[in-house]
Amino acid sequence: MPNRVAPNLLSWATDIEPSTIEQAARAARLPFVPGHVALMPDAHVGLGATVGSVIPTQGAVIPSAVGVDIGCGMVATETTLTASDLPDSLAALMPLVERRIPAGVGKGHEDPAIDDALDAIGRPHTELSTKQEKTTACQFGTLGSGNHFVEVCLDERDRVWTVLHSGSRGIGNQLATRHIAEAKKLMARYFITLEDPDLAYLVQGTPEFTAYIRDMLWAQRYAMASRARMDAVLSAALFSVVGTGDRVRTINCHHNFTQQESHRNKELWITRKGAIKADTGDHGVIPGSMGTRSYVVRGLGNPSSYNSCSHGAGRRMSRTEARRRLSAESLAEAMAGRTWNADRATALVDEHPEAYKSIDQVMEDQRDLVEVEHTLRQIFNYKG
Repeated sequence: MPNRVAPNLLSWATDIEPSTIEQAARAARLPFVPGHVALMPDAHVGLGATVGSVIPTQGAVIPSAVGVDIGCGMVATETTLTASDLPDSLAALMPLVERRIPAGVGKGHEDPAIDDALDAIGRPHTELSTKQEKTTACQFGTLGSGNHFVEVCLDERDRVWTVLHSGSRGIGNQLATRHIAEAKKLMARYFITLEDPDLAYLVQGTPEFTAYIRDMLWAQRYAMASRARMDAVLSAALFSVVGTGDRVRTINCHHNFTQQESHRNKELWITRKGAIKADTGDHGVIPGSMGTRSYVVRGLGNPSSYNSCSHGAGRRMSRTEARRRLSAESLAEAMAGRTWNADRATALVDEHPEAYKSIDQVMEDQRDLVEVEHTLRQIFNYKG
């Protein structure tokens, strides 16, 4: 159940820092926020807007609240496989995934088969340069870096799932950065002073607003289609290693996006920065960190959260702090019994499970937001 931690600010988090509340309160004080801002159980400080926040706005949007990874989200596929179908080790899957789903900053591939998929999502409002066109094509269907990952998991029935986390890659970042800068220029032009410059906004009905919304919606389509492609590639690779298998159902959901919705008889822009839409019956995927559980959930449609829920465990430590306080050795201990990028343990210390909040506590805190359908445990993890 939520607590009112500041005027116009409800929080579902039992583990939250004062700096997070202070940051979210600055967004809640904006004049075009007609109701409360909702903090999810995984909330933590972000750039401009709090990660794990749901911000309702009327007549304006905040580009940095959506963030630079527009359309980032999760895709999970249930398969017909069970644990008994799997080989003793999934080590043979790692080189297939590494080759077919490139990961890392700037990584891409040359694959003419993606042309049809790109045609289907159309083009952004902003005219792309030749270099951006190339980036858009070669990074489609690639993982990215940071906390983006590929996993194979088992649920409580020992049914096999594939799980993947990724967003709109370099082109989404470039489009978002352009519009964030444009919003800041407009604040300066009209002498609008904000508590945080990163809360710069665009007013509905202006050309700048229209341009951003069109680019943002395109980047969301790009991200979702890119995840769908990787999901298909991943399941095909898994089935080739196992020698059998079919897909049962797929859940593909954003957790960095904004869209128009009706709440309490008002037409609002609902921005979910690190939050999933969890209206009644909506299905979502909430991952833990490396070495912990993930969850397939069904939304309960709680109006106080604007029909939303958390998007993951939420960081407890910054990446710099994690690298300072944690070790490759303790990460290896946490990942014991799984197939993972063990040769990159030192580079992955900032993704250590101890750098994140307890996913079990996050799920307990949002029992009024979602119902758990399946609990997933990793057996294979490939990080960007």
